[in-house]
Amino acid sequence: MIQVFVTGGTFDKDYNYITGQLFFRDTHLPSMFERGRCTLDIDLKTLMMIDSLEMREEDREIIAYNCRRSKYDKILITHGTDRLVETARYLAGHNIEGKTIVLTGAMIPYAFGTSSDGFFNLGSALAFVQVLAPGVYVAMNGRYFSWDNVKKNTKTGFFEEINN
Repeated sequence: MIQVFVTGGTFDKDYNYITGQLFFRDTHLPSMFERGRCTLDIDLKTLMMIDSLEMREEDREIIAYNCRRSKYDKILITHGTDRLVETARYLAGHNIEGKTIVLTGAMIPYAFGTSSDGFFNLGSALAFVQVLAPGVYVAMNGRYFSWDNVKKNTKTGFFEEINN
């Protein structure tokens, strides 16, 4: 069984065609799992629906608490990309032993269809969470990174190793 926690981020944003604003309605993950013909046993829980730029330490503690409390040792977290690395660092420093935790996100909302990287990142993260050793990781762009060796390159929009 894989625990999946939703926290919001671009991954789950919708587009208001009248105002041009992005907003949260509900997570897209159930339809993504169905569309991807996912046969994994998944326990899906929405913890929050916020933009990661608005994420505070209290929000990260909610995520850490739920990771510690989960009865499953494989945990995938969908998260906004702007503060994804900070949350990975927070989780690594808050005594969540014996669990593989993979954070992923999207640069383009899933609701935008084929232009979104969300579907690809979700599939990659699901594969990585099943095979990686216990620890905290970031999965983006088909790659995985240890929590302490990753950064978002704000010029290219890709995640990359700090020490390569």
